[in-house]
Amino acid sequence: MDDGRLTVRDVLELELVAPWGAEVAACPALLDRPVRWLHVAEAADVAVMLTGGEMVLTTGLLLAGDEQAQTAYVESMREAGAAAVVLGLGRAFSTTPEAMRRAARRCGVPLVVLHRPASFARLTEEVHARLLHGRYAALDLSDRLGGSLSALNLSGVPLQRLLDEIAGYAGCPAVVVNLAHRVLASAGDPAALGDLLRDWERVSRQVSELQGNGPVTLGPDGWITARLEARGRQWGHLVLFGHQGGEEIGRVLGRRAAEALAVHRLLGDREIGRQRGWEDQAAEALLSDLASGTVHPEQLLPRLRAAGLPTERRTLVPVVLRRSSGDGAVCGAARRALEEESLAGLVARIGPDGTVAVLVSVPPERNADTEVDRLAVRLQERAPGAVIGAGFGCLVLDEVRRSFLEAVHVADAAVAGPPSGPVARLRDVRLRGLVRLLRDEPELQAFIGRELGPLLRHTELLDVLRTYLRTGRNKSLAAQEQHVSRPALYRRLQSIEALLGIDLADLEQLTSLYVALLAHDAQRGP
Repeated sequence: MDDGRLTVRDVLELELVAPWGAEVAACPALLDRPVRWLHVAEAADVAVMLTGGEMVLTTGLLLAGDEQAQTAYVESMREAGAAAVVLGLGRAFSTTPEAMRRAARRCGVPLVVLHRPASFARLTEEVHARLLHGRYAALDLSDRLGGSLSALNLSGVPLQRLLDEIAGYAGCPAVVVNLAHRVLASAGDPAALGDLLRDWERVSRQVSELQGNGPVTLGPDGWITARLEARGRQWGHLVLFGHQGGEEIGRVLGRRAAEALAVHRLLGDREIGRQRGWEDQAAEALLSDLASGTVHPEQLLPRLRAAGLPTERRTLVPVVLRRSSGDGAVCGAARRALEEESLAGLVARIGPDGTVAVLVSVPPERNADTEVDRLAVRLQERAPGAVIGAGFGCLVLDEVRRSFLEAVHVADAAVAGPPSGPVARLRDVRLRGLVRLLRDEPELQAFIGRELGPLLRHTELLDVLRTYLRTGRNKSLAAQEQHVSRPALYRRLQSIEALLGIDLADLEQLTSLYVALLAHDAQRGP
């Protein structure tokens, strides 16, 4: 009743009605009919003034003694769509007129008789105040929710932030699904969401059965579905699970939320340079949570399954692609490569530097390393120049975060020293990979300072040392790459030895210097 939706039962349960001795004389099973308005009338032809949903109050003064008129009166209420007829006894009838009772039962119109004197004016005032208050509340909610969601859209928030706001207003879990009923985003209480997503296959079937032809469909237990569409094209649904408000509030929530989500989608489609749809954002959120370790794997497993990624008896392999240009083409190439290799996987950007991640799901009858190699070959064909790093195969979700970190570091190291094959693994990047794995450790940073300290202020000498080591200490080749004569190179190597106080002919000192240089370069990126 708080949201302005009243039923016949609600009206009869009002404290005001209790002293009037209300008795349901016909159709007690139909008391949940909604009441749109109260109408007090003594005219026999009052039905012509009704539009449906009214609860009609009468004393029956013009019906007394005429059973035919009583029957016709009830029949006219049915044709007008009245919610119920309330007959006040005392003035025209001392007991319930049987003709009206029989007609009400036959016509399916609830008939309520009041055995004690009742103030129709007070009841009308009370009910209308509640109805108007509820409609005002719905309008107020529409205004507040619409304003809040519009402000978020204008500020360019991601889909998840918008859905969090919707779930907050609805007070229940909210889920956005595509037309295949794969979950693109979810918000609300984590425990309630976990229960829904854990059994998503069954829940999605119920959602499919609930969806109607209208823009918003109200179902049992507070489930609400709203179609997501714009420009005549539908791309998914918003589903609210367990909304505790009434129908009018539910329709407002569904309608306003769907409008905001449609605007968000259109704004995303038009945003230059991003071209990331909701599927991309959903995959990005999942992979980011997996890689960061901020969400427990048990909570992520239902989300992965609801997103359509097979996990049962599968080997999960993180693959990371680095490219100097934007990630849009690489993301598209990765999706097409997965399709061509008949592999399931999630693809998303995981950083602002053009890095793209793929979580590959390999079925048990196929070798994970072989499938990743084949996928990498496809990726190299579709995205020339991309450097690809792979983590180890994971049989349980708990291992995926560590494998993701390995894939990121391997791809990072492979940028500086590309592998001979299509994909780099930890064994391929050797010392360079180890140094990059440890590059954020304070001990390694201190080691760089001890080994290279004075040389760090002489970038041209540092570059000479880098070239000298990269060419395997071939002085002729190093001089050629530095575009200097051999005597000039000798002088610069001597300057390096003097600054650092070392002998470049000493293998142990040279090895230590090489590790420090690798670590220094790792500090610079990518």
